[in-house]
Amino acid sequence: MTAAPALHAFAGYGVELEYMIVDRRTLAVAPIADALLRAAAGSDASEVERGRFGWSNEIVLHLVELKNTRPQPSLESLVAGFQAEIGAINRLLQPMGACLMPAGMHPWMNPAAETRLWPHDQASIYQAYDRIFDCRQHGQANLQSVHLNLPFANDAEFARLHAAVRVLLPILPAIAASSPIADGAPGGYLDTRMACYCTAVRRVPSVIGQVIPDTAGSRAEYETQVLAPMYRDIAPLDPEGVLRHEWLNARGAIPRFDRSALEIRVIDVQECPRADLAIAAAATAVIRTLYDGRWSSLALQQAVSTDSLAKILHACIRDADQAVIDDAGYLRLLGLSDPSYRAGELWRHLIIRTGLNRSTFWFETLHVMLEHGPLARRILRALAQDGSIARQQQVYRTLCDCLETGHMFVEA
Repeated sequence: MTAAPALHAFAGYGVELEYMIVDRRTLAVAPIADALLRAAAGSDASEVERGRFGWSNEIVLHLVELKNTRPQPSLESLVAGFQAEIGAINRLLQPMGACLMPAGMHPWMNPAAETRLWPHDQASIYQAYDRIFDCRQHGQANLQSVHLNLPFANDAEFARLHAAVRVLLPILPAIAASSPIADGAPGGYLDTRMACYCTAVRRVPSVIGQVIPDTAGSRAEYETQVLAPMYRDIAPLDPEGVLRHEWLNARGAIPRFDRSALEIRVIDVQECPRADLAIAAAATAVIRTLYDGRWSSLALQQAVSTDSLAKILHACIRDADQAVIDDAGYLRLLGLSDPSYRAGELWRHLIIRTGLNRSTFWFETLHVMLEHGPLARRILRALAQDGSIARQQQVYRTLCDCLETGHMFVEA
């Protein structure tokens, strides 16, 4: 995602969607991203540009990333475009006997046996990363997320945007969890992707911290307090500095100073782009209200401890919409005086208070999430009477159909 350095906060949006490529009949992992990109480009390629959109490889061969190549002034304008790109990819995959599958994780993938690293250009980067962190685990090879990029123009905007995003991050899994199944069974988390992500780089703890970033008021402060320690700690394992880049930072939101944007990473991919972007719209509405200081001051937002935010995050990773949030200080940052909320009800209040419930474009999609729960809850409901692999295949095949058609998944 490239962004003009002078682009001010909320002047443009960048979205990246990651999807797994699977066998069209069995839904088994299909490591053919290089064949897909070759078919699209007409020759070997790691990236394909298609006007406003682009497709690119990821670290493993069964993933492909879709993104808008330049910031767009509204999220609404991206829905039809992403949907069309998915259709184009599936048409190319059809002769290969494959298709795209949504949701945050593949429900029965065995990453130790099925992971294949991208072997082409930049393979040395992926090999170095794999050698240090081991990509043959769920938190590396089996995760599909939405990255929402919000721009900032200078240190003052960065400080306000970073503070607002930091406050919102803990409750995002409550509405965005879509990964309740791993290794063929529920694992106790509604957002198993994030649960695995939290421990995926534990060999070098400074790469991820507590997932929730610590407060930072400027680029210089961030580089000194976050990037420099991270580079120092990984240097003995990466003496050639192959991974010495800001993208190594695995926190739930990271500044991309190379493109003057803050990248949010804790959103699971949903069943269709309209759902992905509805969550992005809800997140942005809350972030903008916090950024504007309408619920709490910048000083208060920056003062909240990372420990308390991380505690809320882990509750939402585990229980999603049913997580109990009873941190009164945190709720005051959101302009609320009640002593506690279920996370799903909290989101209902936030969507109403930001006015997003009056959006004719997003209302129906958000209504499904608020009334029926996040996609993870809906998947578990569909598997409640039969959790077999055969039934999982049926449910996830329906999710593939939702991705193709743009429809929401609601199990009767």
